[in-house]
Amino acid sequence: MSDQNPTPQTSPTTDQGGELQSLLQRVPPANMQAEQALLGAILTNNKAYESVSDFLHPSHFADAVNAHLYELITRRIERNGGKGGVDIITMRGDFEASATLAAAGGTEYVAKLLNAMVGIVNARDYGKVIHDCWVRRQLIGIGTDIVNNAFGARPDLDGPEQISASEEALFNLATDKGQEGGFLVFSQALKSALEIADQAYRHTGDIVGLTSGLRDFDKKTGGLHPSDLLILAGRPAMGKTALATKIAFSAARALMQEAQDEGLERPRGSVAIFSLEMSSEQLATRILSEQAEVSGERIRRGDIGSKDFDRFVRVATELQRLPLHIDDTPAISLSAMRTRCRRLARTHGLSLVVVDYLQLMRPAIGTRPDSRVLEISMITQGLKAIAKELDVPVIALSQLSRQVESRDDKRPMLSDLRESGSIEQDADAVMFVYREEYYLQQRKPKDSTYSSPEKYQLALEEWQRKMSLVHNKAELILEKQRHGPTGTIPLYFEGEFTRFGDLDSFHE
Repeated sequence: MSDQNPTPQTSPTTDQGGELQSLLQRVPPANMQAEQALLGAILTNNKAYESVSDFLHPSHFADAVNAHLYELITRRIERNGGKGGVDIITMRGDFEASATLAAAGGTEYVAKLLNAMVGIVNARDYGKVIHDCWVRRQLIGIGTDIVNNAFGARPDLDGPEQISASEEALFNLATDKGQEGGFLVFSQALKSALEIADQAYRHTGDIVGLTSGLRDFDKKTGGLHPSDLLILAGRPAMGKTALATKIAFSAARALMQEAQDEGLERPRGSVAIFSLEMSSEQLATRILSEQAEVSGERIRRGDIGSKDFDRFVRVATELQRLPLHIDDTPAISLSAMRTRCRRLARTHGLSLVVVDYLQLMRPAIGTRPDSRVLEISMITQGLKAIAKELDVPVIALSQLSRQVESRDDKRPMLSDLRESGSIEQDADAVMFVYREEYYLQQRKPKDSTYSSPEKYQLALEEWQRKMSLVHNKAELILEKQRHGPTGTIPLYFEGEFTRFGDLDSFHE
């Protein structure tokens, strides 16, 4: 029996490796003719520079010599105040002093550029071609990093973190300022402003944005507006999470009601809560406690009767239909948050994002800030970018520094924001929640500190009088609002259910 040698077959792995090798051997996208033609056009007529200066930078050129020449020309034009007068004669000194240009042929190379010039009419098209090639080269670089990291070049990043880092790189490329921008015709801006005013006119209560569920807050702000970053800050135990939960729940209920009024199967948008401090179960329990009017403490102890349980079932049935999504990932990164917001916007629509709270977040994967202040700055800038990209309001909770406790008047100020520089700068609105009752409760008189029972009784009566004035009351201090007035908004607060509401004569 003769041996039969099987026909050699190339393994799929070998084929894939060969394809990858051939891909890596490809020449990165570049258009030298367009680069040379553009530089020649600018040297011939400086108006060609005006057509590309708003989006084209030296780093976009593939050829280092062309990039250097564009930078020299740009510098001279800007120095002249954009008045022109920059050509091969006036730039002769700069060209002769350039070692980079000398290595490429000196003035002979510049003469080549002038010969390559076709005309200034197509200058902007040349610039777009150059920029497009740059974008493609960046994509190749990102793809190469993805492959290398997957093979173990970054052992400090696990799989999900590598995905976040890749998405972050793509996001930065997609939002590069060189790709879009420029002036908007005033008539278009005016049309948008009139549409917003028309919406406010048609809506009851002059609310054009998403409702917060707080009457007086909506009156002062017009509701929650798309692309706004709102900071809600306060000291511990002031009720930041409770107030943010109230706003998120009210917004979700308004979205559901709008869908029902319009006969839609599901709401157009949803509300996302990133709860970095509390678990999703704890947050759900808090909402259930507020709506069913059963204290969270009784729920945790199991101290509920049959009537309470029936109310639980009824309220839970209503709540589970709300377009409310909770992510309780601890120490979530900005990259992961952006990815999940995009996914939610794509699948269910997105109308509001709540972050509890920003000091527990991490900056984008792959970044290593030198200080905590810089880290917070990157986070607030990233949250503002999410608000603008997805066109939704973002409410971020923030802790206050302890210097509040050292003052007699413990009402917060902007300077009390922890790592406050960037928070105050990036936010469209900064709000503080404050409850005088909390601090007054701690100052209850003790009989041991008074020399006689009479003095103690007088002090106790005075304390009780002050407590009656602030009982179940809270303040929402609107310290900064980029688009409207500031001021203090009185609120009603029920500590038993950790519930905020409007302060009116009924509650008093």
